Amino acid sequence: MLHLRVVCSAHHTDAVLALLRADLGIAHLVVTREVAVQPPGDVVEAAVARESAEHVLDQLTDLGVARTGEISLTGIDTLESETAEAVERAAPGDAADAVIWEELVTTTGEESRLNGVFLAFLVLSCLLAAVGVLADSAITLVGAMVVSPDFGPLAALAVAAVGKRRSLAGSAGLALGVGYPVAILVTVLGAALARLAGLFDPSELDHLGRAAFVYHVGPYSVIISLLAGAAGMLALTSDKSGALIGVFISVTTVPAAGFAALAAVAGHWTQCGEAFLQLAVNLSGITLAAVLTLFLRREHVLPRAH
Repeated sequence: MLHLRVVCSAHHTDAVLALLRADLGIAHLVVTREVAVQPPGDVVEAAVARESAEHVLDQLTDLGVARTGEISLTGIDTLESETAEAVERAAPGDAADAVIWEELVTTTGEESRLNGVFLAFLVLSCLLAAVGVLADSAITLVGAMVVSPDFGPLAALAVAAVGKRRSLAGSAGLALGVGYPVAILVTVLGAALARLAGLFDPSELDHLGRAAFVYHVGPYSVIISLLAGAAGMLALTSDKSGALIGVFISVTTVPAAGFAALAAVAGHWTQCGEAFLQLAVNLSGITLAAVLTLFLRREHVLPRAH
């Protein structure tokens, strides 16, 4: 269940109450009149089943509530109510199948902004990947994949493509287009310093064991990126965010970028090119699969409930 809060002008209140009363996914409807100060109006609150949330948001938006007031949805961590449980059972569909479009746009938008935090995480994950390659440590490479924030912009590109949101596509493209070059450049500088300090011997790249997968491009690179993109978008649209960790671990984006930086410093240009190809394959495959998955979800080919 989600908590719905509507701040609206007095002339909208009765219409808001009427549409909420008519929805099977609404419980604990409460109205407090003449409490909103700026702008003046009423506050309506309710518990709403996740599978009904987008339908309710669409109706409230059509009423024009958002133009002069507020419509907000927040998660409810704990709710003890037999009434709410009955409402959730009565609502059509299943909560895990529900797609709340505005929530998805907001989430991916926040995760795809180019800012200091995004750059810091991408730089740190790229450096961590480079260390993982040099140490031939699969665990360290997994850690780099988990730390990397690049799935957010990739998911945003998918949402932008399906929802025709140019501004979202622009911010996501900027985050990736600036973030990866910055992260690779910093890693190149770090690798150069490590080479001067005697911590990095270029010949190490010729004898990789478990870390060699980060630049070897093959059919499985494409398959894994497509499966990961589909799983990631399915997790975002079905309130199963815990599955995203598995997506982060499965794809070779940041590890390939870290290896490309090392190969560039070592002068191994063939391996550097292969690593960049691996990076491009993974980024493209994830985005393509995410677009297709989101399109199918919106078109009801995959489960989606109101």
